[in-house]
Amino acid sequence: MKDPNNFDVLIIGGSYAGLSAALSLGRSLRTVLIIDSGSPCNQKASHAHNFITHDGTAPHLIAEKARAQVLQYPSVTYRNDLAVSASATDTGFTVRTDSGHTFTAKKLILATGIKDKFPDIDGFAACWGISVIHCPYCHGYEHRGQITGIMANGPLAMHLALLLHNLTNKLSLMTCGKADLTPEQISQLQQHGIPIVETAITSITHHQGQVKQVVFADGSREEVDVLYAALPFTQHTDLAATLGCSFTEQGHIKVDMFQKTSIEGVYACGDSTMGMRSIAYASASGNLAGAMVNHALAEEVFQ
Repeated sequence: MKDPNNFDVLIIGGSYAGLSAALSLGRSLRTVLIIDSGSPCNQKASHAHNFITHDGTAPHLIAEKARAQVLQYPSVTYRNDLAVSASATDTGFTVRTDSGHTFTAKKLILATGIKDKFPDIDGFAACWGISVIHCPYCHGYEHRGQITGIMANGPLAMHLALLLHNLTNKLSLMTCGKADLTPEQISQLQQHGIPIVETAITSITHHQGQVKQVVFADGSREEVDVLYAALPFTQHTDLAATLGCSFTEQGHIKVDMFQKTSIEGVYACGDSTMGMRSIAYASASGNLAGAMVNHALAEEVFQ
C-alpha cells in the first residue's frame, strides 16, 4: 500500500516557480506535493507585466490560474502549510511542516523566494510594490515620462539610471549617503541631467501607497511620482542553509545551469536563485527544475 505522505518530489513554495516545476513533473506522472505558505513577495503588486499572454494581469490571478491547471494532474497535490525543516535521509528527504505533518520524497525542489529588507523610512513599506518599485521591465512603461527617483548607490544606481533614462528625462539619484560612484560615473550622470542627492531619506509622503514626496533628513523635500529602490534581501526560509546548500556572494542559492544546488537531490528555482526578479524568469527556472528532476528520477531506474 502506498504511503500517502511519501512522494517522488517535494516542492517547497507554490508560487510561479514552484507551480511551473510541478507542471513539468505532473505531466511526467511523478507524484508531487507542493507545500506553500501563501506569502509571495509580489502580493501588493496590482498588475504583472513583461510576461507574454499575461501582460497587465493581476499577479494573484496568474497564480490562481496556474494552480488550477497544475492540480488537474492527478499526481500533483497542493498543501497550504509552512515547511519548517528539511533533512536528508538514506532514500531522499524529509520535510516537516508547521502543522506537525511530516512528508518524504526522493527529490526536493526549493522555490521559497526571498524577503526584501526594508529601510527604516516612514511610509516606505506602505508604498512598496505600488509606487516604490524595483524593476524597469516590470513597471517602467506604466511610469514612463513621470518624475522618477532612484534610491540606490554604487553599481546598482548606475544600472537603474541607464535603464530608466530611456523611459523618462525627469530623473534624480538619491544615494542616502555619500555617493559610491567614480568621477567618470558622476560626470556621466551630470551629462544626462541626473542630479545626485546624498542626504538620507527619512520619510515618504503618499496617498494609499502612491508616492507624493520624498522627505530628507535636512527637512528638504522632493516631489516624485515613482521611486525605484535597490534593496538588500534575505532568503525567505533557512531551509537551503540547513540542508548545506552553497550560496552566491549576493546571497542567492547557488545553482548550476540545470537548477541543481550543491547538495545532491536538491534543486532550487525562482527568486531565491537569481537577481532577475520577474514572473517570467521564475516560471522559466521552475520549468527547467521540474524537467531536470524528472530526468534524474528517470535515470535512476533506467540503468
